[in-house]
Amino acid sequence: MNIIQKLEEEEIKRMGKKFPEFSPGDTVIVNVGVVEGERKRVQAYEGVVIAKRNRGINSSFTVRKVSSGEGVERTFQTYSPLIDSIELKRKGDVRRAKLYYMRKLSGKGARIREKIEGHEPGGEQGGEK
Repeated sequence: MNIIQKLEEEEIKRMGKKFPEFSPGDTVIVNVGVVEGERKRVQAYEGVVIAKRNRGINSSFTVRKVSSGEGVERTFQTYSPLIDSIELKRKGDVRRAKLYYMRKLSGKGARIREKIEGHEPGGEQGGEK
């Protein structure tokens, strides 16, 4: 392991941020610190993770939501001091790493199946019906 990776790992540990494991297709609520003049507040941004980029301290993820009929995407730096917390709302069952095709879909077509833990894909698991 080179010196840069060691320094990045130490910096991540120093920050002490603990986030749930999430992947593309999952619905998350990202609580972001917003500064308006002298006021500071926390704003919740809820949407589907369409991309995740794992690059150590430079990791980021993109969240997409539909607001007033218009698609809105926001990219967050995972270890940014502006991110207060990340909550995992539901796990999505997708077969791609980047869900950019969601940009073209609307309505029912833009739904993502929910991943059910402990369930094997592929139908019945041998036995009587």
